[in-house]
Amino acid sequence: MVQALGDRIAEALAEYFHKQVRDLSGYGRAENLTMEQMIREKYRGIRPAPGYPACPDHTQKPQLWKLLDIEAATGIGLTESCAMKPGSSVSGFYFNHPESKYFAVGKLARDQIEDYAARSAREVAEVEKWLSPYLAYEA
Repeated sequence: MVQALGDRIAEALAEYFHKQVRDLSGYGRAENLTMEQMIREKYRGIRPAPGYPACPDHTQKPQLWKLLDIEAATGIGLTESCAMKPGSSVSGFYFNHPESKYFAVGKLARDQIEDYAARSAREVAEVEKWLSPYLAYEA
């Protein structure tokens, strides 16, 4: 029960900080959304996160952790599978452009995986492992 409560509080704080960013950007102050509108994400901007449909590749997290020195700054680390620890941790990107919309990455063809592997200096098999739910072919 404590874990579930911690998870909900972490998500609520992420939404709160997203609201603060919208306010700092100048357009959030005029928002007067109901709880239902908040749940349905009727606010301006999006908050996608690594590992979710819009950003399915968790392997980008270690680079961000190193670049921003996240573990030293927050105490949040990463497991071998790039999950955040402690478990009640959230991360994401704030995009406040009025035309930003959530999307899901569709099935990926082999040429897309090969191109992504080359650009990220990784082996095709490694990229296939991490993105296996999104492959449009048998690896």
